Amino acid sequence: VLAVHPSNPAKNMKEFIANGKTKSFTYGSAGAGTAPQIHAEYFFNHVAKVKYVHVPFQGGAPAITAALGNHVDSIVLTLPPVAPQIRNGKLRGLGVSSDKRNSAIPDVPTYGEMGYPNFYSGSWVGVFAPAKTPDAVVAKLNSEINALMKEPDSLERLKKAGFDGMSKSVSESDAFFKSEIGTWGKMVKAVGFSN
Repeated sequence: VLAVHPSNPAKNMKEFIANGKTKSFTYGSAGAGTAPQIHAEYFFNHVAKVKYVHVPFQGGAPAITAALGNHVDSIVLTLPPVAPQIRNGKLRGLGVSSDKRNSAIPDVPTYGEMGYPNFYSGSWVGVFAPAKTPDAVVAKLNSEINALMKEPDSLERLKKAGFDGMSKSVSESDAFFKSEIGTWGKMVKAVGFSN
């Protein structure tokens, strides 16, 4: 999520990016080389083409504190630690980089809704097993995890933490993981973190 202090003159992503075309801004992240920093570098430099300065922090909490104190112009972080600050109005969410809005902050539009339809860099949590795990065991684990992901209590807990539940078959999970390697590999190379 890209978020700003409520005093920031940009009321939405379009205004924030328009301001960044004429004047450099700062953005805080949880540190150099983190997924949100890779996302931000790629988005600001290769998609939005704005002027910016990265301010790396030692984790998400210090970056959020800096944004709350209005010491950086914006932050780009994974959603869970920022969602409560957006919900209570202490920060303004300008955009989520997922393919759909997040149920924890449903009023914050996606980057696609804000004019960047081909940009996606969501974060997710998956469960992996060793490569030599028997197919039957993997199928059983997948079935049990997907059943848990459909329980209302599980979904509510995830939502409160800033996650939308996702269930996939083993083959769907494999395809999703491979597509994420491609997406993130492209960004990592473009920002110069890999050859």
